[in-house]
Amino acid sequence: MTTEAGGFDAIVLAAGAGARFGGGKLLAPWAGGVLLDGALAAAFAAPVTRVILVTGADAQVGGAAKAYAQRTGQTARLVIVHAADHAEGMGASLRRGAAELGPACEGVFVFLGDMPRIPHAILPVLAEAVRKGAPAAAPVHQGQRGHPALLGRALLPQLGELSGDAGARGLLKRLGDRLALVEASDDGVLFDVDQPGDLGAPR
Repeated sequence: MTTEAGGFDAIVLAAGAGARFGGGKLLAPWAGGVLLDGALAAAFAAPVTRVILVTGADAQVGGAAKAYAQRTGQTARLVIVHAADHAEGMGASLRRGAAELGPACEGVFVFLGDMPRIPHAILPVLAEAVRKGAPAAAPVHQGQRGHPALLGRALLPQLGELSGDAGARGLLKRLGDRLALVEASDDGVLFDVDQPGDLGAPR
């Protein structure tokens, strides 16, 4: 399946080793499922044609994603790719995901696999900002920029040039005030899981 004309895709970055967590982070129990489920739920809730999951260090992540997609009737929208050079950092994962974007893609949401509480209501608002002409959009909560970011068509070629572990942070920073910031009342746009103790409060 390719991106519908004028549509968005989503990339879910799930290639990291989760070293600070002690390994196996994305498959840790969370809200009746596993941690990755939360990120996938948000990605599938976004106004996107496809959800491209980038795997890497943990060979079981792809299987968990397939199981979630089957349970939720989203199998046809899920694309799983492997970043062989994932140890390089987030840039490698983004490059691999961006390689799957077709010429009709109008933009891509970038989700992090360890952020399970993204508020679904913010997603169409981000999409609207880009459709109205912003080169990219991101949520902000109490002055702090969060996730996911939505990058418009003009920025997509630059995703294929990223390196290191900063992801698209520098790309968004260079936009300055052209980056559309959308106020989010829910701190889920900031909440991520780094260590086992962070798993204590699913909402």
